[in-house]
Amino acid sequence: MSKTAPSKSITPSAIKARKGGPAIVCLTSYTAPMAQLVDPHVDLILVGDSLAMTIYGMTTTVGVTQEMMIAHGRAVVGTSSHACVVVDLPFGSYEESPAQAFRTAARIMTETGCAAVKLEGGMTMAETIHFLTSRGIPVMAHIGLTPQAVNALGGYSVRGRSDVEATAIMRDAEAVAEAGAFSVVIEKTTEPLARAITERIASPTIGIGASAVCDGQILVVDDLIGLFTDFRPKFVRRYAEVAQSIEAAIVNYASDVRARRFPTPEHVFQAHSH
Repeated sequence: MSKTAPSKSITPSAIKARKGGPAIVCLTSYTAPMAQLVDPHVDLILVGDSLAMTIYGMTTTVGVTQEMMIAHGRAVVGTSSHACVVVDLPFGSYEESPAQAFRTAARIMTETGCAAVKLEGGMTMAETIHFLTSRGIPVMAHIGLTPQAVNALGGYSVRGRSDVEATAIMRDAEAVAEAGAFSVVIEKTTEPLARAITERIASPTIGIGASAVCDGQILVVDDLIGLFTDFRPKFVRRYAEVAQSIEAAIVNYASDVRARRFPTPEHVFQAHSH
């Protein structure tokens, strides 16, 4: 049985209503313990396909499966009661046709209990977004740098520096908003472009390497806390260095085991209790 989020949680329509209002706080989570920590403090939790890198050690998000997204989505929904939980549709599971996207989104929502799905792409995905939203599936759009398209885009460079590219991204933003996306992630675009999009479209914008003017911000939680250390993007502020603490604990444990300092009598069981 999938666990459905309780009614007190923030809905996609509540997020949409925050356009131009208080900043929308978003973070990724992929596991139950992390979701439990994140949930009380944010408005939206994204179960992102960035789990490819943070959990599975892949180099891009292209290899992520529906089964992975469902397993992690279920874990996050099951331990969160406040934030709106959104699950990414993985590469290859929605681009072919609106009908394919509907089947994937319906399966992910049914099996995880999430409130909405996120998909990448601008004008090319507008028809699909309209198809989903008109059939009861709330959609968060994702434009600018779209990691699933890294092979076609030729890397992870900043988007919107040329006039041609900036115009195309603005059109993408307008298209997904008009198609019914309840919010739009803008990733790694120039600040003036992200600002202009935020002022132009009716849907709230969620920035990641975009602009402080965006209606909200999102980061990968593992980057924020310094757990995932292979990659240090310019747009991340490290609020902790958790990996160092974890490694220090492991080093101390290994040292204690080798020196037979652990376990001590308090960690083992005697034949008779007194």
